Amino acid sequence: MKWIIISGIVAFLLGSGLVYFYYRMKLGELKRYIQDMLENARKEAETLKKEKLLEAKDESIRLKQQIDEEQKLKLKDVREAERELQKRETSLDRKSEMLDARYENLQRYEENLKLKEANLQKKEQELANIILSQQKKLEEVAGMSSEDAKKLIKEQMFEEAKMEAQYKIKEIRENAILNANREAKKIIVEAIQRSAADHTAETTVTTVLLPNDQMKGRVIGREGRNIRHFEQLTGVELIVDDTPETVVLSGFDPVRREIARIALEKLIQDGRIHPARIEEMIEKASKEIEESIVQAAQDALMELSLPPLNRELTNIVGRLKYRTSYGQNVLKHSIEVGWLAGLMAAELGFDGTIAKRAGFLHDIGKAIDRNIEGTHAIIGGDIARRNKEHPIVINAIESHHGEVEMTHPISALVQAADAISGSRRGARGQTLESYIHRMEKLEEISNSFDGVSKTFAIQAGREVRVIVEQEAVNDYDADLLADEIAAKIQNEMTYPGQIKVTVIRERRSVSYAK
Repeated sequence: MKWIIISGIVAFLLGSGLVYFYYRMKLGELKRYIQDMLENARKEAETLKKEKLLEAKDESIRLKQQIDEEQKLKLKDVREAERELQKRETSLDRKSEMLDARYENLQRYEENLKLKEANLQKKEQELANIILSQQKKLEEVAGMSSEDAKKLIKEQMFEEAKMEAQYKIKEIRENAILNANREAKKIIVEAIQRSAADHTAETTVTTVLLPNDQMKGRVIGREGRNIRHFEQLTGVELIVDDTPETVVLSGFDPVRREIARIALEKLIQDGRIHPARIEEMIEKASKEIEESIVQAAQDALMELSLPPLNRELTNIVGRLKYRTSYGQNVLKHSIEVGWLAGLMAAELGFDGTIAKRAGFLHDIGKAIDRNIEGTHAIIGGDIARRNKEHPIVINAIESHHGEVEMTHPISALVQAADAISGSRRGARGQTLESYIHRMEKLEEISNSFDGVSKTFAIQAGREVRVIVEQEAVNDYDADLLADEIAAKIQNEMTYPGQIKVTVIRERRSVSYAK
């Protein structure tokens, strides 16, 4: 056992010695390796140091060369700037010398001007004295002062200028009228030719044919109850006279008269005529008329190629089918005015659709019953405004009889188209009484002016010829008189189309040979 322990100790000591010597050996190798690495690093550092020193030296040399070149360039620029400044200083010196010389010249020139001005003032004073002396002599010779002479000359010049201006105005007006008439006639004739519409005269009575005279008794009814009930419901007078197989419906409201006609024809066709049947037929006729009103408006819009109207305007426009103005059907008249206004507007470069719509709607106020106060133009304008129509359309409706000022040329075209349609031959009827009254009014207006000798209204009131006194009215006053008469006729009378005013001034010299 003891030997085992001693052996183990010896073995341990031997192992420890071997390990020590091994690590000692390794440590020496490690030291030598580190020393080698340090030596290599030192050598590399020395080498790198030398390289960096050389690079720094090269860079410093390059920078020095660059700085030297820049300094040379700057020095060159400075020298050039100095030379330029020297040139400018030299130039400024020369200019200063020139300005000094000019200033001296100006001073001498100013002195000369002062001398001339003094001499001129002296001469002006002498001239004024001479003129004053001459003026006094002229006043003594003429027997009037200078103010009176100036006034006389001014009056003469004013009269000459007035006469010359009047002749010039007359020449310009004649040329303008010639050109305007030519163009206006061309546009209007083309529009009329393209929109020619039929005209039918309508009356306040409607005739209904009966199959036989026995039907009259059935229409009248027992003790006249049928005819009384019929008249009460329709508001139309039913006239049964001796005319064979005919009865007459009389009434001023064309819509009521048309309802009565349709209802009576239905009753005659049915044969059963009694109060209950009369009420039924009148109701059916009223519905037919309402449908025909809408259809008439739609047909008119289609004819004019206009977009549809709302329900209210459609009903109002359709009722124009049963309205007449001086015997002219208002719906046909409105269609024609729409065509004329649209065609003329297109020729003049305006919106033809708006003009056509304005012309078509210009008389919608005539479809309104009499219980609304106001003229048909103002009523029509209110209706159009309530239905959100275009402002130009509203103004054209309100101004086509001059009750509202026109705000657009289309309004004037609608007014002209209305006059053309109304004055076309056969379009409207005219009573003898109104015709005579208009002729008398034309002559009365013309005779109210001073210097008028005689007046003749000719061509059915389309022209007025005024003969003036030769001594009281000269040539240019005659032109003014024609304008004044035309303006007064326009302000005081209502008429379709236009009235030509011709002032005649002549001098007649008479002698007799004996």
